[in-house]
Amino acid sequence: MPPSYQDDKLAQLMHYIIWKCTDPTMLGAIKLNKILWYSDMFTYMETGRSITGITYIKRQFGPVPNSENFIKARGRLQNEGKIAVTEGMYYGKPQRQFVALKRPDISMFSPEEISIIDIIVEEVCQKHTASSISNFSHDIIWESADIGEEIPFCAAFAARFGEINEEDIQWAKVEAKRLGIY
Repeated sequence: MPPSYQDDKLAQLMHYIIWKCTDPTMLGAIKLNKILWYSDMFTYMETGRSITGITYIKRQFGPVPNSENFIKARGRLQNEGKIAVTEGMYYGKPQRQFVALKRPDISMFSPEEISIIDIIVEEVCQKHTASSISNFSHDIIWESADIGEEIPFCAAFAARFGEINEEDIQWAKVEAKRLGIY
């Protein structure tokens, strides 16, 4: 059975992230999960839709993609010879490492999505350890769900702090109507 658009978009996003992070020691499974999460979440906050359309689950170390989607996409990329997945050591700890073997196809992504992804990859791969990005992801959005529950993207709006005024309420009503939830 051919992959769904959603599964294809997730696989292409994973491939692009792995390709962008050329040092496999800088991109273990935890960082890959967080880049997927933040890419989808920030795109949702900017456009009202995520890049992949997949769901994310609250786990101990932060939000992770639905494991069925993630495993299927990773397996497909490996079977097609686009990535290699190895078990390595990083600072004395075991780490699942990812290497891009072929250039990714980014035609499914808009320029705005690529821009967001590039910023997230740079931030996570260059400025965080797996522990620090895991801790960073334990925010108000992560707290909005119980372990094992889906984290709704709309919880991302709770991360924007500040006084709520009438203009904010009107904006929220317009957005809710536009998204079909009001």
